[in-house]
Amino acid sequence: MKKLVSLLLAIGLFLTAAHAQQADTFSMKQFRAIQQKIGIASEADHHQMMELLHIDSLRPGYGGEPNAKNPPNTDETEANPYPVLPDPLRLSDGKKITTPQMWWEKRRPEIEKDFNNDIYGWAPKHTPKVAWKVISTAHETKWDIPVITKKLIGEADNSMDTAIHVDIQLSVTTPANAGKPVPVMIDFGFVFPPGFKFPASFPKPKGIPWQQLVLEAGWGYAVLIPTSVQADNGAGLTAGIIGLCNKGKPRKPDQWGALRAWAWGASRALDYLETDPAVNAKEVGIEGLSRYGKAALVTMAYDQRFAIALIGSSGKGGAALYRRNFGEGMGNLASSGEYHWFCGNFLKYDGPLTADDLPVDSHELIAICAPRPVFISTGSPKVEGTWVDDKGQFMAEVAAAPVYELLGKKGLGVTNMPPMGTALLSGDLAWRQHFGPHTDLPNWPYFIKFAKQYFK
Repeated sequence: MKKLVSLLLAIGLFLTAAHAQQADTFSMKQFRAIQQKIGIASEADHHQMMELLHIDSLRPGYGGEPNAKNPPNTDETEANPYPVLPDPLRLSDGKKITTPQMWWEKRRPEIEKDFNNDIYGWAPKHTPKVAWKVISTAHETKWDIPVITKKLIGEADNSMDTAIHVDIQLSVTTPANAGKPVPVMIDFGFVFPPGFKFPASFPKPKGIPWQQLVLEAGWGYAVLIPTSVQADNGAGLTAGIIGLCNKGKPRKPDQWGALRAWAWGASRALDYLETDPAVNAKEVGIEGLSRYGKAALVTMAYDQRFAIALIGSSGKGGAALYRRNFGEGMGNLASSGEYHWFCGNFLKYDGPLTADDLPVDSHELIAICAPRPVFISTGSPKVEGTWVDDKGQFMAEVAAAPVYELLGKKGLGVTNMPPMGTALLSGDLAWRQHFGPHTDLPNWPYFIKFAKQYFK
């Protein structure tokens, strides 16, 4: 249900606030005080961006529940007000893309430019160098497997603004007795303050921990803390890597948001893994859930060094089509609570323009991952809720298939959404909707099977 998603969002904000506080203990009283300050500052930055864009008002986002004042649509008969999607194999001048060379030289750069201009923003041409330091190394045993776990800090050069510090938190765990470099999956993870406990109502996902599955496959895993790269709120846009590159000044409308910044952090983590002799840097994948599922898909699209991706319940802003009217709406993404994920220009599509005016849609974000494999994961609408629009994610994956096929790869192999629990693993695009809540844990065994086709 959407209540679960709301709870996850609240926990995410709690952890962001706790990270900002950097305290040994963190109470709910402190959380509420910081949450209020973050909200006020985010509203101010949001309003300032609207003024820059000459936008007087935005369409409101949907409430999370069917009985809300402005409930989200969950009726499939009303879900596709804009049924015609941009053609990923047709240039903006109408010319058809018919060869891989035309894709790489003409269409793909055009699509990426559109995402930069209107959705995720432009990253700076020159970003600070990151110096990685191993702060601890532990030889330990996990699930009866000897491993080596390194904790690292990636310190971004802050000579352009010494008042801003960006210290990227990363841990890397690899099998101790592999005898050769191993594949590694990077996870966008959370850092929990000491004494933090999940609410009693928070459901614990069932199944074997994904880290155990990865190690049993003979691979390693890394956990990147995205909020150590960029805060998950609008108030933090003058700090973190975005603030550092802007020397503490507010963003311009076309500059990058948190999703691009988190993806930048993942790329810097991959820079480190390329220097680690325990890691096969040609077989590094990226994974994330919810907002970090969005970030994982953006990472995969923008950095072609990543070999594979597992995208968990990413919803709009990730794999779900913007042109769909189902679950989360454009007004939610453009609100003061989520706008920081995107560039400022994105607000125009919830003000004077609509999603149908976007020059691209999410199927093209999947398409620019081609020819590399992508697995889209969602949960049950009866348990996870309808907010993430599982069908909209499936439709996007289907619409990305022609690009994969042009490049000699395979799509899903079907165009109709299969029954829940069906794993589509025969192509280079994969899909499974599990029976559980807002997690990708039930789909990790299927992803491992899928990835073994590529990780040798």
